[in-house]
Amino acid sequence: MKKIMLIGFGAMAQAVIERLPAGVAIGWIVARESHHAEIRAQFGDAVKALTSPMDCTQTPDLVLECASQQAVAQFGEAILGRGWHLAVISTGALADSALEQCLQGAGGKLTLLSGAVAGIDGLAAAKEGGLERVTYQSRKSPASWRGSYAEQLIDLNAVSEAQVFFEGSAREAARLFPANANVAATVALGGVGMDETRVQLMVDPLTRRNTHTLHVEGLFGEFHLELSGLPLASNPKTSTLAALSAVRACRELALS
Repeated sequence: MKKIMLIGFGAMAQAVIERLPAGVAIGWIVARESHHAEIRAQFGDAVKALTSPMDCTQTPDLVLECASQQAVAQFGEAILGRGWHLAVISTGALADSALEQCLQGAGGKLTLLSGAVAGIDGLAAAKEGGLERVTYQSRKSPASWRGSYAEQLIDLNAVSEAQVFFEGSAREAARLFPANANVAATVALGGVGMDETRVQLMVDPLTRRNTHTLHVEGLFGEFHLELSGLPLASNPKTSTLAALSAVRACRELALS
């Protein structure tokens, strides 16, 4: 039985817990102390509730981050410094170039999960032959953008048709929209980089889906990919597929 450490106890973490594959068990959950009683009520003595990964005296087979960019910045270096395997869903944290370099050189094994987008393998293959242009567009409902920087750029209550409210680099998008633009960072890290990847963020009052569109051009030719996914019912900012990519990491662990 492989044992994982889960960082986070929110909507995405719950989606992973519900779908945990056979052969994998949760040994530790890192969460705010206010969640510890709920963790103990749900798991009893089978899972240890921690406020920091460093409170763990054993070695998890995998540390799965399902929390936030802040959690990656707070704990990432220490986790990797212990030689542990860290899988990150909040890839936007690496928009901080100093943090990215720190994590890459910390030791251990760092895995960036594909999250809510497909085609990252094709993007990486295209990179080998020379990429010239990568553009990524995210289209979500007003509810998915509430509580984010979007509210300073557009009146979400007055939107009557699909509108672009942000255009810029993946680095800017990941920094300004930490809960919404991790896909932009994932695409950038797999392709031409944070500063060269162009990003458009859209609000569409007529959709209930999170639509991710990727257009890639290079010496290999070009490809266009569109994925229209349902958000988690408990958190409209997060695509269900992002949670499923974390579940897939657990399944791969079970098979290893």
